[in-house]
Amino acid sequence: MAVDLGNFIYQYYINPIIYDTGYNPVNTITWAIILGLSLFGVVKLLDKLDITVDEIFIFAVSPYIFVGGSLRVVEDAGIVAAPLKYLLITPLIYFFIFFVCVAILILSKGLERVSRIKYYWPFALGGVAWSIVNIWLLYTTAKSFNATIFVLILSVGAALSFLVFVVARLLNFTLLKDRVNAFVLGGQLLDATATSFGLTFLPYAEKHVLPNFLIEATGTAFVMYPLKLIVTIPVLFIIDEYLKGESRNLIGIVKLAILTVGLAPAIRDTLRMTLGI
Repeated sequence: MAVDLGNFIYQYYINPIIYDTGYNPVNTITWAIILGLSLFGVVKLLDKLDITVDEIFIFAVSPYIFVGGSLRVVEDAGIVAAPLKYLLITPLIYFFIFFVCVAILILSKGLERVSRIKYYWPFALGGVAWSIVNIWLLYTTAKSFNATIFVLILSVGAALSFLVFVVARLLNFTLLKDRVNAFVLGGQLLDATATSFGLTFLPYAEKHVLPNFLIEATGTAFVMYPLKLIVTIPVLFIIDEYLKGESRNLIGIVKLAILTVGLAPAIRDTLRMTLGI
């Protein structure tokens, strides 16, 4: 029994991290449950720090999403050796960035108490500085730089996001008039763009269970666009409509989690294609 349990843990949890083979149904469900439970812990922590998860906070934490995406590329490029590189593979990277992010946030709140500087300025700048270090590491070790694919992915992702928002305004769809909702959907559409281009025009592979199933079923990676719209918009609607009586921080953290699971992979995929990694 103990041997079977050990094999199970290695097969579904440890080996996907060590060999970076991606997700399977077992670890996908497990990480989703852990993420859901963690959100409540984060809400309690932010309440204790007297921080409101509003538009300003979400934009201030956004550089750390870039940190996560770029750190995955640092691991992809082989810049960091084992065992430290395992910290840069999901889901361990989320815990690593979370604890560093919380430490910087607590320091920023402490600075706010002894000065007139609002906490979100040093907090955001910490993420920006970390992102710059990651980009410098990648740029100085990269063997190539494809500016065309970089501009193309960003342009297509931005254009499609803009089109969706214009249509939403013409239809008076108030959900996307909220800037946080628009940011969340934009991050998901950028992820759809990076995935579609990487799988269609370049030799990359999808590692997530549901997208991989749908891509194989439809025969095209561009199925990611309707998938993102069909999933993200109803989820945002449910959050705004049925959780509006709940804690504002809980609503904000849930939206931040949705933004992260879309924008972080989009950043990683775009940087990989740009640098030929």
